[in-house]
Amino acid sequence: MPDDVRSIARSYFPDGTSPAHDWHHVERVVRTAATLVAESPEADARVVRLAALLHDIGRAREDAGEVADHAEWGADEATRVLESRGEDPETVAAVAHCVRAHRFSNDVAPATLEAKLLSDADNLDALGAVGVARCFAHGGELGSPIYDPDLPPDEDETAAGRTQYNHLQKKLLALPDRMYTEAGRRRAEERAAFVRSFADRLSAEAAGER
Repeated sequence: MPDDVRSIARSYFPDGTSPAHDWHHVERVVRTAATLVAESPEADARVVRLAALLHDIGRAREDAGEVADHAEWGADEATRVLESRGEDPETVAAVAHCVRAHRFSNDVAPATLEAKLLSDADNLDALGAVGVARCFAHGGELGSPIYDPDLPPDEDETAAGRTQYNHLQKKLLALPDRMYTEAGRRRAEERAAFVRSFADRLSAEAAGER
């Protein structure tokens, strides 16, 4: 079933999808989630894999303005997909909750270990070298500046940051505090250390100091 669902999930990512939330992001989350599950043997690995495959199927629609919340829409669509494949109701409900609760900015907290593992895997993809690359790819699409010396992060009143440098400081480096599992926290701290080092180097180069 997961391989079958993989091909279905892939169909929700058309050519030209933002590289910050494309199918490669999904595949990274699937692999990271499997690594986290290996340290949480009590988790239902199949639920986590299905949820990881389906967690962003609504993202392209949200980006196109067709749905308000890709996590909410994706949970409903994941339910439809799994029910149509004859999945048992308990698994369907578990996967739908994972999808609904994975989003950073909504108010749905993960209530199961499987949902916590998916949330951690998804947030880990926003940290480290990949997270930096995604930040600047997305910022470029939005047309936001890379760095503005006249707008330091502590004077930037926006939640996400008006520059990509500020986004690193305000959003990415807040992610370790949002991890739910020990395995996720450990990896988040390691990846956040890289982001801090990168941000320091960017600031120094922008100032002409390096």
